[in-house]
Amino acid sequence: MAITTKNLRNVCLLGHSGSGKTTFSETMLFESGAINRRGTIEGGTTVSDFTNIEKERGNSVFSTLMHTNWKDSKINILDTPGLDDFNGEVISSLKVADTALIIVNASQGVEVGTELVWEYVTSFKTPTIFIVNQLDHDKADYDTSVEQIQSRFGKKALPVQYPIDQGSNFSTIVDALRMTMYVFPDSGGKPKKVDIPEDQMEKAQRIHNQLVEAAAENDEGLMEKFFDAGSLTEEELAKGLTIALANQQIYPIFCCSAIANKGSGRIMGFINDIAPSPAERPPIALDSGGELDITEQGPTSAFIFKTMSEPQVGMISYFKIYSGRLRAGDDLTNQTTRSTERINQIFLSLGKVRVSTDSMVAGDIGSTVKLKGSHTNHTLNGKGIDFEIKKINFPDSKIRVAIKPPGKNEMEKMMKALNQIALEDPNLSLEQSATLKQTLLHGQGQLHLDLIRYRIEKVNGIMMEFEKPKIPYRETITQSANVSYRHKKQSGGAGQFAEVHLRIEPYTAGMADPSDLNVRSREAEQLPWGGTLEFLWCIVGGSIDSKYSNAIKKGIMNKMLEGPLTGSNCQNIRVCIYDGKMHSVDSNDMAFMIASSQAFKEAFEQARPQLLEPIYEVEILCPDESMGDIMSDLQTRRAIIQGMDSEGHYQKIKVKVPLSEMYKYNASLRSLSQGRAKYKRSFSEYSALPGDLQKQLISSVQEAELVA
Repeated sequence: MAITTKNLRNVCLLGHSGSGKTTFSETMLFESGAINRRGTIEGGTTVSDFTNIEKERGNSVFSTLMHTNWKDSKINILDTPGLDDFNGEVISSLKVADTALIIVNASQGVEVGTELVWEYVTSFKTPTIFIVNQLDHDKADYDTSVEQIQSRFGKKALPVQYPIDQGSNFSTIVDALRMTMYVFPDSGGKPKKVDIPEDQMEKAQRIHNQLVEAAAENDEGLMEKFFDAGSLTEEELAKGLTIALANQQIYPIFCCSAIANKGSGRIMGFINDIAPSPAERPPIALDSGGELDITEQGPTSAFIFKTMSEPQVGMISYFKIYSGRLRAGDDLTNQTTRSTERINQIFLSLGKVRVSTDSMVAGDIGSTVKLKGSHTNHTLNGKGIDFEIKKINFPDSKIRVAIKPPGKNEMEKMMKALNQIALEDPNLSLEQSATLKQTLLHGQGQLHLDLIRYRIEKVNGIMMEFEKPKIPYRETITQSANVSYRHKKQSGGAGQFAEVHLRIEPYTAGMADPSDLNVRSREAEQLPWGGTLEFLWCIVGGSIDSKYSNAIKKGIMNKMLEGPLTGSNCQNIRVCIYDGKMHSVDSNDMAFMIASSQAFKEAFEQARPQLLEPIYEVEILCPDESMGDIMSDLQTRRAIIQGMDSEGHYQKIKVKVPLSEMYKYNASLRSLSQGRAKYKRSFSEYSALPGDLQKQLISSVQEAELVA
């Protein structure tokens, strides 16, 4: 089959963990003849979930690219994880998908994972088909599942089919779009088509009319035809539904049992007939603000949406071609790094199996290996093109842990491995915090970070331990203080001498100059860690030569880098140098650095020092029934309620919470809400630490110093 942009279908399987996405993809491949035997999750033999960690866990951790042919179409399938810890895999897959298939477990209805992915689907404006799966389950309830879908996601969700005998005897589906009934053999597979029974005709006709109305709404000609004739031809209906689906005016609901192989073929037929091709989707947004049409006739441009390292293979880059045709042997320019990449091989991916191909057209999804410096979110262009496809916006991290340092040699190997994983996983960030003197890992959840540890230990043979990260406190003062300090050292020959008189006071923007001092020069330095140091030179009469001002400032900065209370950074302080003494022989930069540093320390301790703690704005979305428990838990975390509202069927709680109280909050919230709540956080401000906690923290730091 000759592949063109118009006969491509790119679908992404989404849903709560355990809804049956991987089993459904396996059945799609089997029904289409891409594989001759269906694997099982229990046996670790599915095409998707092929990595060791997925086989051990029994669920998806990574997204998997597969492909098959059905009738006139090549269908690229992306199976994604159902746990929000791995939402980066979902988001990157939705970036390149043209249709979302949201799988719903008929025995559980709409679960939290379904609700979470809907947020991503709507942000990408992806055409969506719902599939109510596991109709062979004893507790399957199709009608309740449909009601929940419509309640949560709107009345645009319309049933196309419904089962007659759901449960362990499930074998029959009424298709209201084609007005026929499918009866499946016990072994599943190809059904027998029969007439709809008389007692089901009224219900089927009512659903059929809803679909016809939805199809006609987007085309005036079809609407007139519908009003005149009362119905549409199959061809007219397909045309209208294609437009409605592509414009997110309808979310068709299908039903099946993937594990029993009953119903998947009809869904694939609908994907072939109705789901939009890449050519029927809107142009892709560019970083420059422009757009790029998805067409075979344009210049070659491909976007890397995922990279992954495999043993014995190396780095695999998964891409979608957005314009032109990509051929093996092409030289492309990485728009981010400006380096040239030769595409030596292009592969059609079927899980871990890759088949080489000569070329791919715009809209197709494939993979290649061993690119030199191209990673996720990079655009590769042919000659004469200078645009960049808009990058995937991955969510901010929700959790952080510190890595307990191993031995020096192991630390170097571990950091190399972690940096490699961070290139593959944009949802993971690695931070070497000079302030905290810790190596921090930021991720989406405890399971996400545990997976990183698993990979480091299993693949690299390095034991990695996590520990509680330190808090980046800040130190400041609340009143002014004047101090003089003399540094004098004599050890034969030239000695060291410097005397500094300084005043420190709390700094606020726009504050007036000191009325009793003559300000000769002013420097306001924005500190790398936040806040300001204002340095005023108020020397009159030459008691200290101005050439020593930089050394004095450097001594103060050294002490602000590691504050007197806990060794945390100091901020928002004004220092006035108003007097001192120097020696024509013994004074030098080092002497004045030492004198100013000690003077600052003494003044700081006299100026009612205050520890500041980082405060985060936290927005929590939770169901009504969990709200009381979540609010009670927040009170134990010193949270300040900013407001409460509703968003859809969720309750929204806005709070400000100290970072020190957020450790492992992700796991606590999941437990309190049975996994149905979610949250996001962002830094807000630094605020005064309560006096009793300040005393405890200073005491613990002093005890640790004594032990050390």
